[in-house]
Amino acid sequence: MGLPCPGLWLKRLWVLLQVAVHVAVGKVLLTLFPERVMQHILSIGQKTGMARNPHFTPDNWVPTFFSTQYFWFVLKVRWQQLEDVTERGGLAPNCPVVRLSGQRCNIWDFMQGNRPLVLNFGSCTPSFLFKFDQFKRLIEDFSSIADFLIIYIEEAHASDGWAFKNNVDIRNHRNLQDRLRAAHMLLARSPQCPVVVDTMQNQSCRLYAALPERLYVLQEGRILYKGKPGPWNYHPEEVRAVLEKLDN
Repeated sequence: MGLPCPGLWLKRLWVLLQVAVHVAVGKVLLTLFPERVMQHILSIGQKTGMARNPHFTPDNWVPTFFSTQYFWFVLKVRWQQLEDVTERGGLAPNCPVVRLSGQRCNIWDFMQGNRPLVLNFGSCTPSFLFKFDQFKRLIEDFSSIADFLIIYIEEAHASDGWAFKNNVDIRNHRNLQDRLRAAHMLLARSPQCPVVVDTMQNQSCRLYAALPERLYVLQEGRILYKGKPGPWNYHPEEVRAVLEKLDN
């Protein structure tokens, strides 16, 4: 892969400045008006499910906002979104992925005829796991008309990154075996569909701009539905609406 073009570097620089200002202002406001800022963060948590997640208290995650680890993660996500190549109706990237057995394959290998294929990108993040049962209900309700695939990507809240207290203890993946071990943890939740992992080059994560979690519906190699990036806009109920239309 060649170096990014000058235009992309300029966009990255602009995003870097935006994120730096966002974090700096956030830190100042948190110091001056701690209660008001905490309430604002909690209201954001309502959208992602964090504030309703019984496994976490606000003390587990609210203080991590505007930290150095928060800055680097938000910057990574925003930079990744600059390279998003997907669009509704466009050709779906046929990225390489790896089965939990270690066998390499491609995303299109899981498409069958004109049946829709639902892609669920994520890792062991609180928001992804909190809505995991919703995704499983989609599989139960629509397995007769659609196929489903979970693609395990890099950790959003690794224990050596932007970590939350009381979260699953998984470090950033340093090799494919680390990623496969992390993905195996999902099997305890009986996903009821194939689980694969992204390559260590993070190809599917980059091309689908999937970090930290995201949902897509493909059909006949094209993108039928493109969900917005999580955690704020990770909505399995939107996929349900798409599948209900196809089923009628």
